Amino acid sequence: MAFELGLEGKVVVITGGASGIGFATAVEFARQGAKVAICGRTVGKLMKAKEQMQEQGLDVYTEALDICDVEKFYAFGDHVCERLGRLDIWINNAGVSITKPFLEFTDEEWDTVMNINLKAVFHGCQYAARKMIDQGHGGVILNAASFQAVMPAAAAVPYGASKAAVVSLSRTLAGELAVHNIRVLSYIPGVISTPMADEWLNETNQIQNIPSDRYGRPEDLANALVFVASDRASYINGVHIDVTGGKFCVQNPRFSYTNQT
Repeated sequence: MAFELGLEGKVVVITGGASGIGFATAVEFARQGAKVAICGRTVGKLMKAKEQMQEQGLDVYTEALDICDVEKFYAFGDHVCERLGRLDIWINNAGVSITKPFLEFTDEEWDTVMNINLKAVFHGCQYAARKMIDQGHGGVILNAASFQAVMPAAAAVPYGASKAAVVSLSRTLAGELAVHNIRVLSYIPGVISTPMADEWLNETNQIQNIPSDRYGRPEDLANALVFVASDRASYINGVHIDVTGGKFCVQNPRFSYTNQT
């Protein structure tokens, strides 16, 4: 008997869905029969994403906007509900990182990271929760955190702070929204090979920290997010989902490779 996830006909919104983890997640939800909407800042990337999905026989609704513009962000949600009929799963996936020494950060750079990584997540959660409550059938909200929420990195102060806040925000909302049958979780990608991360991966040797001995793929996150958003995961709530290949699960992550018997 097939392991059905029950996502047929569910409506899914993914911010930052034109590339990387967001795009892979959009593809996997669509393969599961969900109706998918994505947004991003760049029209060209959204058009390319739509074309790539159509080549696979999958459909997606796209809209270009700046998620820091609350009026346009909420309007995007309204457009999705008007076109697709409802809202079941909302994924705040969009994010940005600036890497530089702490003492060199400007107020403007701090605000840029916080506005995209945290404030827009707050607004996305608020919109989704209100809509799901009005609809009366509950839903799932997933928020992108980062391994830096667990172990911050030097030279990325606002990024790590914003992602730690996302984990806290998600746990709090899980407690507040549970009575409405709305589950809220955050997810922590490990070292994932995406356009955003590849330059950094080429400059460092992150494999040494990962017992699974490989970098993650966007599909690794997509599979986890699709499952945790489904009714099969209905008792998973208020936690972060760690998809890291075991990164730093022990202090000596290469032990099994260097101590073969």
